[in-house]
Amino acid sequence: MFSKHIRTFNNNSMMKFLATLPDPDKSLFRPILLLCTSCLLSFNSIAADLTAAVPVNRDMTPFIGWLESAVSEEAIPGGAFAIVSREGVAHLQSFGYKSIETRDTVTPDSIFRLASMSKTFAGTAAVILVGQNLQSWDTPLSSLFPGMVLGTERSSQGITLKQVVSHSTGLMPHSFSNLLDAGIDYVEIKDKFDEIPTVCAPGKCYGYQNVVFSLVADVVELSTGSSYEKYIDETLFKPLGMANASVGLEDFEANNDATVPHQRRQGSWQTTHNNAAYYSVAPASGVNASINDMTLWVRANLGAFPDVLSPELLANMHEPIIDTPHGNYFNRWSGLEKAYYATGWRVFDYRGMRAIHHGGGVRGYRSEMVFVPELNIGFVVMLNAESSIANDVVPAFLDNLLDPP
Repeated sequence: MFSKHIRTFNNNSMMKFLATLPDPDKSLFRPILLLCTSCLLSFNSIAADLTAAVPVNRDMTPFIGWLESAVSEEAIPGGAFAIVSREGVAHLQSFGYKSIETRDTVTPDSIFRLASMSKTFAGTAAVILVGQNLQSWDTPLSSLFPGMVLGTERSSQGITLKQVVSHSTGLMPHSFSNLLDAGIDYVEIKDKFDEIPTVCAPGKCYGYQNVVFSLVADVVELSTGSSYEKYIDETLFKPLGMANASVGLEDFEANNDATVPHQRRQGSWQTTHNNAAYYSVAPASGVNASINDMTLWVRANLGAFPDVLSPELLANMHEPIIDTPHGNYFNRWSGLEKAYYATGWRVFDYRGMRAIHHGGGVRGYRSEMVFVPELNIGFVVMLNAESSIANDVVPAFLDNLLDPP
């Protein structure tokens, strides 16, 4: 079921696989696998150290074993995960099938929907625009789009780009996500922005958004004259070497290596259909990528590619903006001490350690990524199934860092 791959990215060359360990024939080697699972995991770790020379100063074997067991126990249709440092990839693993119907194997180049992890790219785009003086954090969006009315109170007309990317608009949380669920596109919903209840003044409270967050695309297009999809591709994907990453449903459906979403019904996994409306809010949930692509994205946020994402840009992007005192699954992690939203990223203190994180979930997909700059290590996982395993991977990863074997 599992396929392990070891690779590095040289800053002066394109990434390539240094070695591939194919999934053994289960019928012939099952006894050996049962006896030597721990040996194989240890060998993979040693091989990464010897061939890739990737400095990850923690033994992550227990975490890898836990995740493999969790995936097997829940019979997840397919997925991929990786552990990285600034210098390269320490561990990369794909497993299962792109679709339980076709039984095509997931590879490191298989494409998954990132769902809300897409917001990290939108936040980065906003920081770049401001850094290039193409936009200002403090300009009210109502002055950029004079015909647009936000919220039910006058104070909402002062909402800025910074407040949009940090979910601190003061508007009712998750406004009109129900319309996306019903298949209604962003362009049809925008006319209803004046109906969104204002719950506090801009910048004063946290309220997670999908539809309103996607005003980032309007700002990008107004500021650059380019489509949001093209801007992200030319500014981030191509410079970072994210060869399989894209924005939008059309590119996803045109890719022969795209995975298929799965939901559990009547006790078993079944394929389902993509909800196209969530692609219409591209900054919030429109990015597609492979695990190979995402290793580069996490490494970039650790500072691996300063020519693309400078230290100053990263510092601005990862700086906490608004407290997130309540919310989703991450607020239930026992080690969580303080949580914030930054610019397209969540930032939190976990058992005294500062971590940067985002997760995602859309029909038939779950994804999570987290990195710890101080320890120069990061992790990303993508599943083509709506599994609660995704709720637990980040604290399990961080606990392994804090309590090494």
